[in-house]
Amino acid sequence: MFSLTRRAVIPALFLTLSSTYSAFSSASIVIGGTRVIFPQAEKNVSVQLTNEGDSPVLAQSWIDEGNSEASPETLQVPFLLSPPINRIEPKKGQTLRISYTGKTLPAGRESVFWLNVLEIPAKAKSADNTLQMAFRTRIKVFFRPSGLRGTPTQAAEQLSWSMSGNQVKAMNASQYHVSLVRVGIKGDSRKPAEGKMIAPAGSELFSIPGASSGKTLSVQWVNDYGAIVINDVVIK
Repeated sequence: MFSLTRRAVIPALFLTLSSTYSAFSSASIVIGGTRVIFPQAEKNVSVQLTNEGDSPVLAQSWIDEGNSEASPETLQVPFLLSPPINRIEPKKGQTLRISYTGKTLPAGRESVFWLNVLEIPAKAKSADNTLQMAFRTRIKVFFRPSGLRGTPTQAAEQLSWSMSGNQVKAMNASQYHVSLVRVGIKGDSRKPAEGKMIAPAGSELFSIPGASSGKTLSVQWVNDYGAIVINDVVIK
C-alpha cells in the first residue's frame, strides 16, 4: 500500500543525493546514468529507472531549476515527465520520458536543470511504530542547443587556470557547463579541492594547497557519459 498527498509526497525522512553517483546503499531505485543530456534537436529523451529492491515502490519524478526545496507543483520548467508517478515492481524497470515543451531557452549556451526521483516504499501492514523512509536522488539535466561551438570535451580541456591572490581561478570560455570532481597539485599528497560546476562564460575559485604559477594541476572532470576524466594543466 502506498500513501500520496495531492500536493506531493510527504516522507518521514528525505535523503538527497546530489553527487555523481545515482544510487544509495539503502535506496531501491537506481537511475540509469548520472546526468541527462537533452539535445535541442530531440523531441524527448528517456531515462531508465530500476527497482533493485525486493518490494514494489512508487517513484515520483519532477524537474527543478536548482532549488532543491522547491515544491513540485510550483515549478514552471520547460519539460514534461511521463509518467510523473509510477509503480515499479521489484527487480523491474520503468522508462521515464522527458519532453521539451518548446519554451524559449538561451540559444548560445547550455541550460542546466535537475531531475528529481523520489522513492516511496510500500507502507508496512503493521506500520503503527514503523519509520518509513523516502529517498530522493537528483541528477543534472543539460539542455544543449543546436549549433554550440566546440564540444563538451574541448570545454573541459580548454579551461584557463591562473592564480587569483592565494586561490586558483578556473575560467570557462565555452558554451558548455564543465563539472569538476577534484582539483589538486599533481603528485601532492595533500587533500585536493572539491570540484564545482563552472557555467558557460563563468569562473570559479579553488583553494588548493601548494598552488602557485607554473605548478601542474591534476584536474578531474565528468564527461557526458558520467565517466571521470583526468587532465594535467599548468597554472599560469
